[in-house]
Amino acid sequence: MKPNSIIQGECIQIMSSKFDKGSIDLIFADPPYNLSGKPLKLKGNKTGGDWEKVNEAWDQFDGDAYSAFSLAWISAAAEILKNSGSMFVCCTHHNLEDVLRGVRLSGLQINNIITWQKSNPMPNTTKRLLTHSTEFIIWAVKGKGWTFNANALRDINPDRQQDGSPRMMRDVWTLPVVQGKERVRDLSGKALHPTQKPEEIVRRVVIASSNRGETVLDPFIGSGTTAVVCEREGRLWYGIEREGKYVKAARERIRQSKKRR
Repeated sequence: MKPNSIIQGECIQIMSSKFDKGSIDLIFADPPYNLSGKPLKLKGNKTGGDWEKVNEAWDQFDGDAYSAFSLAWISAAAEILKNSGSMFVCCTHHNLEDVLRGVRLSGLQINNIITWQKSNPMPNTTKRLLTHSTEFIIWAVKGKGWTFNANALRDINPDRQQDGSPRMMRDVWTLPVVQGKERVRDLSGKALHPTQKPEEIVRRVVIASSNRGETVLDPFIGSGTTAVVCEREGRLWYGIEREGKYVKAARERIRQSKKRR
């Protein structure tokens, strides 16, 4: 396979058959969270516009199937990760237990659990719960000597010391849910991918745990955010995606991003 390409198909099968063991420097994964099944729409919300809860067939698992799926894909990813490589996995409190179990059973060491604090979270309409405003990113490593570009990460940290000097980045990242020009939309103007992650999250991960010219894999590349960031930051990349409509949109997004550079 040529680098800087998207492979359509099931990520477990592709990682197991198409990649050599120990060939990937960094993996960024935003897997299904298994939260679909109950639709919810909010029209005309005053704080963030229209909202629609994730409700996709690819995000629905029965019984223990999700736990098995999590262990299977994380194990396959760990196999192709280099010794000293890093894996970052997005999750919420709903699937945190399954992700942590998969990471540990795959022999990886957890370095940090990053909290993404959303500055514009989806409103809570039930009045029975606190508003869910956070997601998590598990940073796990394989072996010793993992890459951590502390100075580069410090330099891009918007949180500064009182005197304006750089501060080491903490494990809480306050960023908005993707909106505006960054949001990939379909022909009707609706968000194409319901769980598109901010480019800034991926940028921090890529800068922190890889170097220019190294290889990054996203096994659930969706709308192509990881590829766009890697192109800008001088990393090689591979993406895997099952859904054809996302593959098509991601390739077009990457093409348009290259034109603007």
